[in-house]
Amino acid sequence: MNKSSLDGLNVSRETRERLDKFAALFVKWAGKINLVAPSTTEALWSRHIQDSLQLRNIIKSPCRWIDLGSGGGFPGVVTAITLAEVHEGWVDLVESNNKKCGFLRMALIETSGRGTVHPIRIEEAHKKLGAPDVISARALAELDQLLEFSHPWAVQNSALKMLFHKGRDYQVEIEKARGRWAFDLVIHQSDVEADSVILEITSLERRA
Repeated sequence: MNKSSLDGLNVSRETRERLDKFAALFVKWAGKINLVAPSTTEALWSRHIQDSLQLRNIIKSPCRWIDLGSGGGFPGVVTAITLAEVHEGWVDLVESNNKKCGFLRMALIETSGRGTVHPIRIEEAHKKLGAPDVISARALAELDQLLEFSHPWAVQNSALKMLFHKGRDYQVEIEKARGRWAFDLVIHQSDVEADSVILEITSLERRA
């Protein structure tokens, strides 16, 4: 795997080494279970790892995260790895697939990532996990559904930030979501894919 795509990022040697371990483990497990679309595995560093690392440019201070549908560890495990460097912050990874949970646990152990895996359904997670500072999700669901998942925590924490990776149809998803939700929005252009963005959402409220 080519790591040149990370050369322009301010990533420490320690974090690079942890990312190396994660990438090696990912490749090993991806041969056994479906962690991401097989067609994207060859672009692991640029398509998945660097894409996940972009969140650290938005949320610079260590804090508590909940990562929904963590799957192959993007962005949850990558975020947990970056927090290991500063010895602060924590990521609660929510994943209902037991095999993927096994991978996520092993990834956190081998990289010393600051996180915990929760083998529960997303719909039940708010009953077991307190309100975080940030919620993240990548390649999980349409924006309207992501806001439905996040709303119970937004009620508990008015300062909650939600970060969702989205592709070229993100404007359609935003318009649909605004039919049911009121929210503040900042759109961050992806540094990895020209037609992709990261939606930063705050002040989420359900419309009457």
